[in-house]
Amino acid sequence: MTSETVVTILCGLAILVGVAGTIIPVLPGSILIGASLLAWAIWGGAGTAGWVVFAIGTVLVAAGMAASAVLTGRKLKEHAIPGRSIVVGLVAGVAGMFVIPVVGLFVGFAAGLLLSEFARTRNFPAAGRSSWAALKATGLGMLAEFGLACLAASTWVIGVWIAAVNA
Repeated sequence: MTSETVVTILCGLAILVGVAGTIIPVLPGSILIGASLLAWAIWGGAGTAGWVVFAIGTVLVAAGMAASAVLTGRKLKEHAIPGRSIVVGLVAGVAGMFVIPVVGLFVGFAAGLLLSEFARTRNFPAAGRSSWAALKATGLGMLAEFGLACLAASTWVIGVWIAAVNA
């Protein structure tokens, strides 16, 4: 097995983890995909194709990160949800990860967000509505980033195929 093959396999695994990281916040996400594309362009032996894949993939990854931030931020601002509630949700999500395996991150985030909003509004139905809006906004941002991360990963797969055909 050549060193280029090893680099390609390792970059593919890292890209897979990066795509999963756009949905599972404790894993590295889009930045890992960009770093893997760069590593493959440098050491993958694909030549010009590697750099083209890196350029296209980086644009897709950056667009995904920006779309996630913009979509989530806009929806949170629309519903007047403060950053404090999101931070409390994140802290509760991390704690939930250790309490409830597999789904604890999501359950903890939702519960922490709801409790923080209830403490802020002192009205459970209003807290439920704003928490639900924040969860939808977060999900929409994650979905946008995930979709563009999948496109970046697909670009890499096409680049690997082109490099293999031209080798």
